[in-house]
Amino acid sequence: MIESPRLDLLLVRYGRRIVIVLVVVGILALVATGWVVANPSTSTTTQYGQERISSEVGTSADVVQDGALWNEGDRLENSRVYMLNASPELTVEPETTLVNQTDGTPIDDGSVTHELTVRFEATRDGESFWNETHTVVDDSPSVENGVATSEATIDVESYRERQRQLERELSGVGDVATKLEFRVEYDTGTNRGTKEESSTFHVTDDAYWLSEPPSVTDTPTHRTGTQRTTEPQSLATIAGLSLLGTLSLVSAAFVARRSPVDEAAARRAVHEQRYAEWISQGSIPMWIGDYHVSLDTLEDVVDVAIDTNERVVHDQQRGLFAVVNDGVVYYYSDRGLWEETAWPEMTLQERPAVGGGEPELTPDEMDLQGDAEFGSPDERGFDDDEDVWKKL
Repeated sequence: MIESPRLDLLLVRYGRRIVIVLVVVGILALVATGWVVANPSTSTTTQYGQERISSEVGTSADVVQDGALWNEGDRLENSRVYMLNASPELTVEPETTLVNQTDGTPIDDGSVTHELTVRFEATRDGESFWNETHTVVDDSPSVENGVATSEATIDVESYRERQRQLERELSGVGDVATKLEFRVEYDTGTNRGTKEESSTFHVTDDAYWLSEPPSVTDTPTHRTGTQRTTEPQSLATIAGLSLLGTLSLVSAAFVARRSPVDEAAARRAVHEQRYAEWISQGSIPMWIGDYHVSLDTLEDVVDVAIDTNERVVHDQQRGLFAVVNDGVVYYYSDRGLWEETAWPEMTLQERPAVGGGEPELTPDEMDLQGDAEFGSPDERGFDDDEDVWKKL
């Protein structure tokens, strides 16, 4: 066990409080350990489902006369350019696909509305000041296997004529642009929304084309439920609390056993350690010195030794610390005055009775019956010692 007078002094002063605090901390830590083990952490996560709604406008045209590039009856699909004389009519096919992205299945119970318009717009310095709209498609097709498709045919020649008319009217005033605008509305039962897209519709005397076929995509999400997950508490937390509780209770037991009961002895031990360089072990005879001065503390004895440049002698048998200077003995003892340190304190115990407490027998009570050999000389017939030696 570690010897520390300062620790002993601390424990004699506050040992009881320290023990109480350590016991309380230990019990609380062990109770907390049990609670943590019995109550695993629970987390709740919100689950979301995702859907994908994608729409695009497909184009196609039939060739109505032979030419250097195509023959009559050919069908062109999603071509980058169409010749006006060979294919004067353009077929547009808006198509929307509804898919449940969570499980990858098509959505059959949704609804879709397609709207496709040709828009003439007059602008000046980049700002619109006039427009005209012609509806090509306004349809709510049925959804089959997650797909809804509409179809319409555009007379490109009529739109070319209208564009030339507007250009003549606005010559020198503004520019005329033709656009194909696409709008789709959807309702899947869990999500609904609207998406729009437009593309410039170029029409010349010889050909026509779309800058980019209109297409839109939307990926809405919706809440499908919650997931509750239960996980055991961290092993580090459990081990830490358990270790804290165990160490606290062990420390409380250690402090309870270590705590001294005599504060004066603990304080003296501290002083002994502090002034060890001034103290020597030895024996102090009773008759030394002409005068004996009793001091209150060991520290006072050390102060005298320092002032007189002497050493303090510690007589362990007498429990005495003393400095001798010019016939004067300056001493300190927790036993009292000089004379009271002459003999060590002893506690005498009464001697127990022989035989478990029974009184000793007196010679008369012992009832010794001597052998005939030890009877009187007259009874045996011996006259003197010589006869006795002869008998032997």
